Amino acid sequence: MADPRTTLYSEVLNLVSRLKTIAPHKLSGPKGLWENGLDIVDVVDIILAVEKRYNVVIPDEVPVYSIDDLVNYLQLSTAR
Repeated sequence: MADPRTTLYSEVLNLVSRLKTIAPHKLSGPKGLWENGLDIVDVVDIILAVEKRYNVVIPDEVPVYSIDDLVNYLQLSTAR
């Protein structure tokens, strides 16, 4: 059985990859979204897509610099 975090990470990675047409391997790992040439508009698009897909609201105060940040927030919000 797959680890829930690994599954969620894979889903978010694929969502972002498709949305911004960036190969998943370039987005994974410790690299931040900014290091892949994305700008603030791209990051907002990503946040909106994640919010829609997972039916959550990511507050402006939540730092979103990487796929890990998105996954961490999703895990915390669903644990409540």
